Amino acid sequence: MTEDDRGTGPLCLVTGATGYIGGRLVPELLAAGLRVRCLARSPERLRDHPWAGDVEVVRGDVTDAESVARAMRGVGIGYYLVHALGTGGDFEKTDRRAARIFGEQARAAGLHRLVYLGGLTPRGVPERELSPHLRSRAEVGRILLDSGVPTAVLRAAVVIGSGSASFEMLRHLTERLPVMVTPSWVRTRIQPVAVRDVLRALVGCAGLPADVNRTFDIGGPDVLTYQEMMIRYAAVAELPKRLILPVPMLSPGLSSHWVGLVTPVPASIARPLTESLRYEVVCHEHDIARYVPDPPGRPFGFDEAVRLALRRVREAQVTTRWSSASLPGAPSDPLPTDPDWAGGSLYTDCRERSVDAPREALWRVVEGIGGDNGWYSFPLAWAVRGWLDRLIGGVGLRRGRRDAARLRVGDSLDFWRVEEIEPGHLLRLRAEMRLPGPAWLEMYAETDGTGHTRYRQRALFHPRGLLGHAYWWSVSPFHAVVFGGMARNIARAAEADADAGRPVREGATTGDG
Repeated sequence: MTEDDRGTGPLCLVTGATGYIGGRLVPELLAAGLRVRCLARSPERLRDHPWAGDVEVVRGDVTDAESVARAMRGVGIGYYLVHALGTGGDFEKTDRRAARIFGEQARAAGLHRLVYLGGLTPRGVPERELSPHLRSRAEVGRILLDSGVPTAVLRAAVVIGSGSASFEMLRHLTERLPVMVTPSWVRTRIQPVAVRDVLRALVGCAGLPADVNRTFDIGGPDVLTYQEMMIRYAAVAELPKRLILPVPMLSPGLSSHWVGLVTPVPASIARPLTESLRYEVVCHEHDIARYVPDPPGRPFGFDEAVRLALRRVREAQVTTRWSSASLPGAPSDPLPTDPDWAGGSLYTDCRERSVDAPREALWRVVEGIGGDNGWYSFPLAWAVRGWLDRLIGGVGLRRGRRDAARLRVGDSLDFWRVEEIEPGHLLRLRAEMRLPGPAWLEMYAETDGTGHTRYRQRALFHPRGLLGHAYWWSVSPFHAVVFGGMARNIARAAEADADAGRPVREGATTGDG
């Protein structure tokens, strides 16, 4: 698409477009007639979004001043939607450095507006006593407000929307536990906000007057305890009434591990969320409505926000998820194309099967792998590997899929990330479980020289140090069961698909191996 085909409004720079809010904000800005440029560390992860052809994409990182400066050329409005949540003990330092770079480069480039989505902080609590997560969010907002560029800092508490970390935590806790022994923070008052209202406010901030440089609290009309949120969620979802028993001795650290076991949200993400829930986070003003008026019936109440989110989940229309952003600390090296990559070893496990089915049937099975559809191989082995990963701080298997049938580059898929898709031919997954080296799994649907369908599968592992080599050789005896069984069952599922004339989904993890 040429520049003339895009909107005629100011050019907006969106950081965090591969994340939950950023991926939803971009189409809203485009619909409002604004032009959009995205700054992304991995631009290829934006390739399959429906709006990808309508935006510019610049490769870069908010901690790299040169790439930020390059991305800001000609930009009028900058959206800062990134944070270093869960990247380790020094995430506050990383957030601070990135915010300073963004503010300095925005001032140098002559931007006339910055917009930042931060966290709602409790009134009367000194910043030094806040959780590290809330403290860092507050500091980033202050840095941008002091940058010399007019800035709007939107402060939200719990965001309710299909796929958000807060919503997934609430949904899984309520649906999976009819009787809950819970931390004391379930009695803390919170003012949740629907993701649609967050997006409306973010878009509206593009038109703020030049003299506006301040924070705005944004929230829905309901102030609830987390316990009340679970009870009302159960009512909206038509679940039996839940019994909730708060237990004071469950610390935020312990409760984050509890959340990590029960929900798809890993402890590294759950901990800052649960730490923040210790404080009462209630809006103290609604001044944003002076500049971005509420339409009739807005902002959405909690029950309506939950109802909308559940409808998206049930209709498989979840456009972005909390796991859309790469897991902090996960390997991100590209697949090595040379077996002697970097002078090291590259272990492979290759399998091939002839498939008595059309290639299209095989591809439907390949693209539908993972999540509730299963991995077509020894379910217990996959479950154990997922539990072990969660025990050492990984994501495990519970992230599932964004969509039950379709994948796009950048999607999280259990403890994998979709690195490449060639529709009808190749699916490449990069491992995000905790491993002593990067790993990939490739699945191919092919036609051989005689016109017959063949399934080809390749697992690759690049060991780091002696531990990496030891890991490969310790698990290689199980590959015949895990990877061999996967190849056999994928081929059989494709053949069953062709015989039935429909995709095989349910019971995908059953069968031999």
